[in-house]
Amino acid sequence: MNNVQETISEMAADLYEVGAIDKVTLRKFNIKSLSPVPNYTAKQISLIRKKVGLSQAVFAAYLNVSDRAVKKWEQGESKPSGATLKLLSIVDKKGIEIIA
Repeated sequence: MNNVQETISEMAADLYEVGAIDKVTLRKFNIKSLSPVPNYTAKQISLIRKKVGLSQAVFAAYLNVSDRAVKKWEQGESKPSGATLKLLSIVDKKGIEIIA
């Protein structure tokens, strides 16, 4: 980041700390304020799917991947990445309805 961006980010963070702006507004100014996307284990992915009450095939359809991909994740043979990992994180935090 250049000096201007750093200054704006620091000012936004200070405004957030005193309650002058909310977290959504803070994110517009500071990319560092975004929560990191977790790397899920096979067991965690399986638990997320079961928590939302879906079969592997239906869960895969919501995430726009193949049911084979979900099966491989749950068996630890591969891991989700990119946008799929972000969707999985959203489903974990907010439920399946948020992407339905």
